[in-house]
Amino acid sequence: MYHIMKRIIVGLFAAFLLYSCNLISAAGLSSAGQPTKEVNGDLTSTTANSAENVDHSAWDALLKKHVNAAGMVDYEGFQKDRAKLDSYLKKLSSYNPTDDWSVQELLAYYINLYNAYTVELILNNYPVKSIKDIDGAWTKAIVPVGNRELSLGGIENGVLRKMNEPRIHFAINCASMSCPKLLNEAYTAAKINEQLDRATREFVNSDKNNISASNPKVSSIFDWYKSDFITDKTPTVIDYINQYSKTKINKGATLTYKNYDWNLNKQ
Repeated sequence: MYHIMKRIIVGLFAAFLLYSCNLISAAGLSSAGQPTKEVNGDLTSTTANSAENVDHSAWDALLKKHVNAAGMVDYEGFQKDRAKLDSYLKKLSSYNPTDDWSVQELLAYYINLYNAYTVELILNNYPVKSIKDIDGAWTKAIVPVGNRELSLGGIENGVLRKMNEPRIHFAINCASMSCPKLLNEAYTAAKINEQLDRATREFVNSDKNNISASNPKVSSIFDWYKSDFITDKTPTVIDYINQYSKTKINKGATLTYKNYDWNLNKQ
């Protein structure tokens, strides 16, 4: 019952969020029938028990070449390697994920899909100062998967947020300065738990949050997606943050939120 109610809350909150940002559309929420699986218990990293193991090595090579350790992106460099990026995207889109894929494989696939098509979106509109300057950036169905088409918002809200793994918020990158950094390696089922843990820990302890015991000012992500961070294990957002933060926030502290910088994450 808890998970059913949470799915309802996530859907309603996503609609409110998109509406508040003037981004609302059916495409922004729809999974287009893509399979979703929930992480049950602690996530492990494994390539076992999956009908498919996707090779993300081409994306890994591009990220290592064009994204630095801080997550800043060399879009001009990506443009020069456009043929390699397009080849990887074509390969990703040729798959038709099913319930026979493991939760690890699905997480890695959809995170890489989101991030790679976000880079493609920026390149298609380059030069651009902000992803928010692109009409329908999250709501237009620009991502082909098998015989379906999804929007970036559909991947995030219709698939990834329903997988009961809030760390995805620190893995997907919206090409903006205040976003969690774009990891300069591809996510894989073999390393997914460790990669999500590292991405979350690095984001929480970065300058995108100003964490103190009594006066914490944190990323707006913790406000926009508050319901995703509240679980049986972490009944408040502060409890969630404290799992990863070097500085622990007092239980009775009030969270305030930083303004979001939507400028492009360009090197």
